[in-house]
Amino acid sequence: SVVIQECYVQNTAREYAKLYAAEAELLEGFGEVPEIIPIFLIHRPANNIPYATVEEELVGEFVKYSVKDGKEVNFLRRDSEAGQKCCTFQHWVYEKTNGNLLVTDLQGVGMKLTDVGIATLAKGYKGFKGNCSFSFIEQFRALHQCNEYCEMLGLKSLRTTHQKQRKATSMKSKNLPNSSTVKKMVPKKAREPRDLISSEH
Repeated sequence: SVVIQECYVQNTAREYAKLYAAEAELLEGFGEVPEIIPIFLIHRPANNIPYATVEEELVGEFVKYSVKDGKEVNFLRRDSEAGQKCCTFQHWVYEKTNGNLLVTDLQGVGMKLTDVGIATLAKGYKGFKGNCSFSFIEQFRALHQCNEYCEMLGLKSLRTTHQKQRKATSMKSKNLPNSSTVKKMVPKKAREPRDLISSEH
């Protein structure tokens, strides 16, 4: 059911947010970290709609820090601290999962977020499939602009990794006969650190 899926997605995103907070809180000057509030499934056997979700009511101005199609990913929230930290959270999850998973629809009041979504690659990630299209991951990769919080966490710029890959492919085509060593070296170096990180969790 949609309701059960909604619970599953939000609570999965919440687990990533807790790991992100644990890492960010160790950094001097990072400050408050966004939190995804828990969502609970309740069963009401006597009701026409037997399943419903319950969550804390957020009081205050409700802000969308990211939108589903990714187009406003940096414009709406560039100026707010919560918005920037949401952007960094997306980048952190993207890097931790080796580009396989992205938390989308970050919205809420201040640092408390709800109604989030998750996009995964077509094959899913560790048996988990999100509720958003894979195209959100591609858009995030193209549009994300790192901010000071990305730098504090030591996240790699998504732009430079693309440029490096492009250079590597153009190198291969230019000197094909003696490029066997290049072929072996380049992809491994790029992938190994990320794989190690994602396998921890």
